[in-house]
Amino acid sequence: MKTFAPLSARKKASFDPKQTNPVAVTLFLMILLVGIAASGMTGQFQRNQAPVWLLLSSIPAFAALFALKIANQWEKAIVLRFGRFNRVAGPGLFWVFPIVESAASWIDQRVMVTPFAAQKTLTKDTVPVDVDAVLFWVVWDAQKAALEVENYQAAVDWAAQTALRDIIGRMMLADILVGRSTIDKELQQIIDQRTTPWGVTVQSVEIRDIVIPQDLEDTMSRQAQAERERQARVILGESEKQIAESFAEASLQYVNNPTALHLRAMNMLFEGLKEKGALVIVPSSAVDTMNLGGLAGLTSLARDVDTRKESK
Repeated sequence: MKTFAPLSARKKASFDPKQTNPVAVTLFLMILLVGIAASGMTGQFQRNQAPVWLLLSSIPAFAALFALKIANQWEKAIVLRFGRFNRVAGPGLFWVFPIVESAASWIDQRVMVTPFAAQKTLTKDTVPVDVDAVLFWVVWDAQKAALEVENYQAAVDWAAQTALRDIIGRMMLADILVGRSTIDKELQQIIDQRTTPWGVTVQSVEIRDIVIPQDLEDTMSRQAQAERERQARVILGESEKQIAESFAEASLQYVNNPTALHLRAMNMLFEGLKEKGALVIVPSSAVDTMNLGGLAGLTSLARDVDTRKESK
């Protein structure tokens, strides 16, 4: 089964400031070109003098290079002034004072998808199971995500794994197999309680797969087959019971009406003898009461006569 390493090992949180961007580099070059042009127009290069305008322009050029920042639409930047929180900047263009301020953290506020798993975790009835799940979460407070926890992405990942293991340990295997939606809701509540102080909210949790040992899976399959056979026998018994009740009700109609019973027997015999080779089994009581023995003899005699006529 595919395993998932902690999120901190798969993807590091983007806590490094973005040093430069294309707009800042372009502005830096433009200011330097203006200083070079000014020094050339004043003849500083021809007279072998120090390019004063170039040196003066380098100050705002480097300031623009490191002071101009751009945050994407889905990002927020945490600006610190002398190491203390100052403001949340972005999205878009913003400035920081070089040396005094720094964009310490860049927080992604899109919906994040984190796969996590609990492997070989014992259920309440001591059955080892492997459970894979997916967590959907989003940062709603960039300031808390940057200041309250060292690595909020790794923290969310570990919180999800520990919560999943805790729930599995408190549930029976049968409840886990049939109660995925219940586990999803309980996981969402537990993880959301843990991550809310970090400025993170959990939108949903979905169990993807539950894997049990192969021997136990075969045993459960045989158990399910035996249960289906038992239900089939129960249904067959109920059918026999209903048929017996129907015959009992029908017999009440013939108790005080032997003529009706005689006619019913005659009809049964007629239906049985309509086709050649038919075998009719008549109860002995019917033979005694309705003289079916003589009737059968007459029927056999009629058949013999027909056979002889056909042979001639």
